[in-house]
Amino acid sequence: MSDLAELLAEVRACRLCADSLPLGPRPVLRASPSARLLIVGQAPGTRVHETGIPWNDRSGDRLRLWLGLDSERFYDERQVAIIPTGFCYPGRDAKGGDRPPRPECAPLWHPRLRPLLPAVRLTLLVGIYAQAYYLGRRQVSMTKTVEAFRDTLPEVLPLPHPSWRTTLWERRNPWFAADLLPELRARVSALL
Repeated sequence: MSDLAELLAEVRACRLCADSLPLGPRPVLRASPSARLLIVGQAPGTRVHETGIPWNDRSGDRLRLWLGLDSERFYDERQVAIIPTGFCYPGRDAKGGDRPPRPECAPLWHPRLRPLLPAVRLTLLVGIYAQAYYLGRRQVSMTKTVEAFRDTLPEVLPLPHPSWRTTLWERRNPWFAADLLPELRARVSALL
């Protein structure tokens, strides 16, 4: 068994924060040493928790649209690794949205996982939690971080979370569709 396969099994068996998870632990991630694209998201939602398939919801539909990928290519772990900053569903917050990813997850697992993905040429940081973990506080806001996407290329590209809440954000930031999405699709197409 490869080092990555052993580590993935260890991650999937993790119960570190089980007492804090309303639906219990179910780490969701995919990876292969041959993956050229790494998607670092936030944490699974309830549907992803139920199915065990990352981005298996409307946000995933939107992310695939942004990337210009169909489901078959998106879920080909030989090409695309999917490793969120929190591997388990964290529960709901007081406003009805999902809580942030558990803080233990990324520092525990990402430093061990990332070196086992040597073929990755582009890492997408989807949402503020992924951006904060990998970039620190680069800009004053998520919008400014994403708008400065050229500063982190060619290795890293920050994206907003593709939830329904981003619809209004996209309308207010037309540069996203005009500038970033064509760049994103071209880079993903060239990689895969």
